[in-house]
Amino acid sequence: MRKADLATEIYEKVGVSKKEAADLVELVLDTIKGILQKGESFKIAGFGNFVVRSKGPRKGRNPRTGEEIGITPRRVVTFRPSQIFKKYVN
Repeated sequence: MRKADLATEIYEKVGVSKKEAADLVELVLDTIKGILQKGESFKIAGFGNFVVRSKGPRKGRNPRTGEEIGITPRRVVTFRPSQIFKKYVN
């Protein structure tokens, strides 16, 4: 499913215009991205948690040449589904 498909679902179920549905999807996703960019967690009850983790520097290896390289520290987003969501999917 893509953002356009999600907007179409909202359009069909809620009854707002397609443009308003697309704007709503964009607004929600931009809000989530802004929260995660600040380093905060985002929780949707009954769905799951989006958590920002910091990864420290580490050594890696180029698989082609075997040369050792340094991997810089970075932040990554992880998703942990809730128990309710896990049961629903299974």
